[in-house]
Amino acid sequence: MTHVLASAQGDNWLELTTEPLGAERALAWAQRPSCGAVACFVGTVRDHAEGRTGVQAIDYEAYTSQVLPRFEAIVSSARERWPDLARIVVWHRVGNVELGDVSVVVAVSTPHRAEAFEACWYVIDTLKATTPIWKRETWEGGTDWSPAARPVEPAPRVGQQ
Repeated sequence: MTHVLASAQGDNWLELTTEPLGAERALAWAQRPSCGAVACFVGTVRDHAEGRTGVQAIDYEAYTSQVLPRFEAIVSSARERWPDLARIVVWHRVGNVELGDVSVVVAVSTPHRAEAFEACWYVIDTLKATTPIWKRETWEGGTDWSPAARPVEPAPRVGQQ
């Protein structure tokens, strides 16, 4: 995978890339013999957005130097909340992503399914709220920044749930 930024250290695989993302690869890497659950979220480009139909592509831009530190903070916070988390994958694409293509993958492994679902949900929701990644949508009527954009929140702090 060609990447803009990557960090595959221990049980965390964090990446910002221009290359296509493969959920199968994330699932295979996250799976561990000690874990009975792997939960995965795969975000794809859909054909509509807030107030827009006919979306054809999204161009993702990022404040690159802040992405991996934010991913690391999210993963640390998740590990604090769910101490049994084994492996965590957090990948996001930048650049042009076409209709139906994968833009983000989060995968987590845990001994039990409840924690896997909760942790996966937490990681993707926290990523969306705290990571400086923005999208410019191309649709039948033109190209513009997503009207659903909101200010980037502070990264989670370990020890402060």
